[in-house]
Amino acid sequence: MATVPRISQPSPQKYFHNHMFTHKLYSLKRSVASIARELYPGGLSSKLIRHPERRQAVTAAHSTQPWHPHFRTTCTVLLVCFLAILFEGYDVGVMGAVLPALAEDRNWNLTPLQLGALSSYALVGMFFGAFLIGTLSEMMGRRRMLLLCVSVFSLTMFGASWAPTPVLFGVLRFIGGLGLGGVIPVAAALTIEYSPPHRRSFNYGLMYSGYSVGILCAALVAMWFLPSLGWRGVIGLGAVPIVLIPLMAWRLPESLEYLVGQGRISEAQALASRTGKGRLQTGAGLDKNVDRATWRDVMSSIFSRRQLRATACFWMALFFGLLLVYGLNTWLPTIMRKNGYDLGSSLSFLVVFSLASAFGGLFLGGAADKMGARGTVTSFYLIGSVAIGALMFRNSVAVNYLLVALAGVGSVSASLILTGYLASYYPAHSRAAATGWALSFARFGAMCGPLLGGYVAGSGLSFEWNFITFSIAGLAAALAVGLLPSAGRRVAVAHNRQETNA
Repeated sequence: MATVPRISQPSPQKYFHNHMFTHKLYSLKRSVASIARELYPGGLSSKLIRHPERRQAVTAAHSTQPWHPHFRTTCTVLLVCFLAILFEGYDVGVMGAVLPALAEDRNWNLTPLQLGALSSYALVGMFFGAFLIGTLSEMMGRRRMLLLCVSVFSLTMFGASWAPTPVLFGVLRFIGGLGLGGVIPVAAALTIEYSPPHRRSFNYGLMYSGYSVGILCAALVAMWFLPSLGWRGVIGLGAVPIVLIPLMAWRLPESLEYLVGQGRISEAQALASRTGKGRLQTGAGLDKNVDRATWRDVMSSIFSRRQLRATACFWMALFFGLLLVYGLNTWLPTIMRKNGYDLGSSLSFLVVFSLASAFGGLFLGGAADKMGARGTVTSFYLIGSVAIGALMFRNSVAVNYLLVALAGVGSVSASLILTGYLASYYPAHSRAAATGWALSFARFGAMCGPLLGGYVAGSGLSFEWNFITFSIAGLAAALAVGLLPSAGRRVAVAHNRQETNA
């Protein structure tokens, strides 16, 4: 009788190992494919195809993808806008750095209230400049207006350093403020336009950190050169950016959105081919007429009954936030000098304040991504308020440095992250308008900060009341952010997801 051969069955253990090997091989294949898609969004075929005719076909297919800038173009625009914001930070911070020396100028004999007024003239100009330059940039071009703004406040800094009277000094500071007010919106628009979508928030934060670096430079220049050059020389150094205008004009490209909006399509296509890859969209996405048609919708999304509470909270939070920022930038060295420190030591506190503000923005940005922007901003406004209030006590120098650093993070850095949170809170079609309106209203707080510090200093009250006043402003900002509707964050997340999937 013939025997039927037995088919050997794999043991359960061997079957398990074979199954696991196949599963791991499949997982490895998917991982490699995922990495390849990240490294080569257009596909590996563009890297592996050697035949010219096939490579041309692949290139033609990829040319239909949306336009995105070259890395070199992004770096160039980011650097130019960073420098423009840095120069603005120096212009704003230099008044606080030279204020103690200006107060001791026997030729002018200014009262504390007059000193606060001189510090606020530039802020008044910034309030009007934000509207004026924002409108002109749509008619004359963002690149041209950014260069014009830097030129205006650089020349007025030079003129202010030679001003024979406080009146002329204030007039020049006001004119310079017109240029300062247009730098931030134009630089922000160019940075976002020439940044990849997944890097726009980081690049915006990096660009805006130039403001704190500029304040730091103002404090360092005052520490090193104020004894030898005097307050006029330190202010006059703010005219140095005028030398860099030709280089900035040579490297900075014009806004593609502006060119398309003006109907200069061929010029926009030529610029897009030099500065990036892909197909430039010239339809509704970049047409300014679309924005004009939906202007009523934009305003209703900001001031509607559903968004009115959020709008009011954002406006009040930024009002008190900028009051805190500009008040401390202007009066911190003077207050610390009244606290018993000499001029050099009092300026060193402004250096610590600026350094902490510069690095604090990057730290708070990461914290906001993980824990939520509203909670992060509220917490650090509270921390900054407590730190400012603690400066009224007799602490050691090291403790005061730490408190000043926390005050910088809890004022400048928190206000920066709050601005980014505001932009993501509203729908995409109204983000720019919502941010512009809020920052314009917040300029009143920026004007009130130096005036409030001057009023307290000239009222005969002890120096502790300066810290109490600014500490209350920090508490008010934290309260306003804490009262924001929690549903807004879910709406913002939904909008972001829609844009990511689009």
